[in-house]
Amino acid sequence: MTGRDADAPPPTARTGAVAAFGREHPDSGREATRKQVVSWAMWDWAMQPFNTVILTFVWIALYLTSRMFLDPSVRESGLLADGSYMNCNRSEFAGSAYCQGLTDLSEWWGWANFAAGILILLLAPVLGQQADARGSKKKWVMGATLAIALVQFSLFFVDADPKFFWFGAFAVAIAAVIGEIGNVSYYAMLSEVSTPKNVGRVSGLGWGLGYIGGVVALIVCIPVLFLVGQSEPLAFKLVAVICAVWTLVFSIPMFRNVPESPSYASTEKVGFFRSYIVLGRSIAELFRTNRPTFWFMLAAAVYRDGLAGVFAFGAVLAAQGFGFSFLEVIVFGLAANLVAGISTLLAGRIDDAIGPRRLIIFALAGLVVMAFVVYALRDFGTIVFWVCGLLLCAFVGPTQASSRSLLTRLTPASQQGTIFGLYATTGRVASFLSPLAWSLFLLWFGGIVYGVLGIGLILLIGLVLLLCVRFPDDVGA
Repeated sequence: MTGRDADAPPPTARTGAVAAFGREHPDSGREATRKQVVSWAMWDWAMQPFNTVILTFVWIALYLTSRMFLDPSVRESGLLADGSYMNCNRSEFAGSAYCQGLTDLSEWWGWANFAAGILILLLAPVLGQQADARGSKKKWVMGATLAIALVQFSLFFVDADPKFFWFGAFAVAIAAVIGEIGNVSYYAMLSEVSTPKNVGRVSGLGWGLGYIGGVVALIVCIPVLFLVGQSEPLAFKLVAVICAVWTLVFSIPMFRNVPESPSYASTEKVGFFRSYIVLGRSIAELFRTNRPTFWFMLAAAVYRDGLAGVFAFGAVLAAQGFGFSFLEVIVFGLAANLVAGISTLLAGRIDDAIGPRRLIIFALAGLVVMAFVVYALRDFGTIVFWVCGLLLCAFVGPTQASSRSLLTRLTPASQQGTIFGLYATTGRVASFLSPLAWSLFLLWFGGIVYGVLGIGLILLIGLVLLLCVRFPDDVGA
């Protein structure tokens, strides 16, 4: 399992747009066109409002974990004489009931993420195996898209009241679960719209469009937030509806233009529960026949959980830990997605030139350094988070895209769904690490800013594990 399926036909000569992105479709004998590749990548664009607006920069950070969901008496205790609220990054306020309440909301959001990780662990690999066996990857992506849109519509009914906190938290967590299940099949389709020579560019195209889509989605939502009012729950409810509509509309190109994946005769067709037995055999076979892939997925499980921590808690850290204003969080979100999008598009070409392993190691090292610098220089205020946070974003996208391209290079075409199901699973096997580290550091040290140490620690462990993995020379480099 060190390369593509031995029975798969070799890539044919390519010209023009197909030379840049095409790959022979294993079912039809036709090459993927540029239109099909771009349509595939547009799914990243379609999903980005959920990732950027709901999960990271707006809905969770500025609404669900904000003072709007504190008990009224606790919320009023944080009000200062000048009409502003306490900055919980200042030592004189850190131990107050108000700041502790905000810390609790962030901690509880971490536990909701933990619960989502358990569901991914149980579902993702067997659903990937089912998609491989039945040739239904595109159907799984379509189902996930519709479900995520419905969950985003449901957020309209989350009122700014403590008793609605868990409804909102678990709704977003469930959408994250569904999105991860959709990603299993979406990632597995990468091998069908790329070749070993350009898989880094194609993967980077998807990630890059996603980040740029995040910029556009934030710009679209800003007028609503300011016209309705940043302290009005209705603004955040309308934002959720906008994100749902965006998801539906921009997923249409993929559904129309990208062919359904073929089924593979070598993949066993079984029922849902028996898929777990097939999964166990697949893991055992993977360990016997392709140890680099096995150990890579374990290392990636740790550092990808660290990346998930950056997304899940980064904007919360900015808003509740460093005292970013509403406008600062929005502007930071725009800048962060722009930086991440550009760096990911550039990194796709670097991936094809120097190899994904080297690029991942460089990016992870940058992430670890920036995480600990944020903590060490926290007393300098928001400027530290602006600089280091944007540098963090410059490293996150390349790490994600190159991890996906590396695994695609390692996996035969007939096992893409199963292996990416395992990839999603191993990414969630360690899903408790970042939320646990975040919550424990908040619990031990009593301030939100300390949570960045927990995330930095997880990234460091993942980097060390990756350095211990030995890849075939023609894949890892």
